[in-house]
Amino acid sequence: MFTGIVAAIGKIETLTSLGSDADSGVRLHIHAGRLPLVDVQLGDSIAIQGACMTVIAKTDTHFDVDVSRESLSKTMGLDKPGEVNLEKALTLADRLGGHLVTGHVDGLGEVTVFEAVGESWHLAIRVPGDLAKFFAYKGSVTVNGTSLTVNQVRDEKSGTEIDINLIPHTLEMTTLKHLKAGVKVNLEIDLIARYCERLLKGSGVLPA
Repeated sequence: MFTGIVAAIGKIETLTSLGSDADSGVRLHIHAGRLPLVDVQLGDSIAIQGACMTVIAKTDTHFDVDVSRESLSKTMGLDKPGEVNLEKALTLADRLGGHLVTGHVDGLGEVTVFEAVGESWHLAIRVPGDLAKFFAYKGSVTVNGTSLTVNQVRDEKSGTEIDINLIPHTLEMTTLKHLKAGVKVNLEIDLIARYCERLLKGSGVLPA
């Protein structure tokens, strides 16, 4: 489990294929940036751009993870070198500054607006149709591993879009500063909304 509070910006430095066929995954060699690795053990989980991955090797400054072809097909930002948001799995003694995040990407959204508004930035994302029902005013969403608050949900003919306000601190501490219209982002819906849907379906309130 994670909180969606990005701890550091790391960098994927190299990708190495795990096989010779098209279904092979890759091994990522990642510079941890300011993320301390002294307490990280092999087998521990680290969220990379919001996707939970298992540490299979580490040094004082770098760590490696293996990413399956399935994960690569369902996420963005793990298929090439570049900056990534990093967060170590939380402990029961940690503060829950964001919201409960599993590190399981539910789908890809598309940025439609990313522009300055006063001292902040307006981020609008078109979300997949099957996820639209999970977003609500003042609800939580994880975008590329960052816990954010939904300011508005707009259901339009072209699809459902959510609006988010980003403060300068969030941009400084995350890779969201690199967003632009047309870019795809990793989305994880709120964990509570996920279970509410399941409970309502089980009671027969929602159609199967």
